[in-house]
Amino acid sequence: MDSTHVKKVQELKSKIKSYPDFPKKGILFWDIFSAISDGPTCKLLQGLLVDTIRSKYPDVEAVVGLESRGFLFSFSVAAELGIACLPVRKKGKLPGEVFSHKYDLEYGSDVLEIQKSSIHPGLKCLIIDDLLATGGSIATAAKLLQACGANVVGSLVIIELTSLKGRKNIPEDISVHSLITYD
Repeated sequence: MDSTHVKKVQELKSKIKSYPDFPKKGILFWDIFSAISDGPTCKLLQGLLVDTIRSKYPDVEAVVGLESRGFLFSFSVAAELGIACLPVRKKGKLPGEVFSHKYDLEYGSDVLEIQKSSIHPGLKCLIIDDLLATGGSIATAAKLLQACGANVVGSLVIIELTSLKGRKNIPEDISVHSLITYD
């Protein structure tokens, strides 16, 4: 990326606050809400996301926002690009017929769903979320979309926690682009 992009990412990064021991002791929480509580930073982030999609994923036809913070970014980005915005939600949150994919968590399991009417085979989808930690949500969403016949062109996250090695849990054929990384 060019120096202007790098400067914009650094400005965004300077607005993100961290909270030690949240939501529980031993966790350092990086808060994207601290950055987007400021209008100019919202506009900056929007521009970074759109520019990244245009340069890295120019043929994308749908932005897939993951519950729940991915929703914040997927709609406005999709609207600016003039493409579809598709939510992937937890079980029972979407009306109508849905495709579902079950996945295992550290202590149990969960299910992600997408509406059948919103997706068709070959649709070029980009998964977007605020954070890549362990990679479970993105990996599950990718498997769900692929099971529906969609073409997952990649994933875009605002923050990646590299020490958690979440990329290794995402299928190798799914590219991952993060704007900001923290160890």
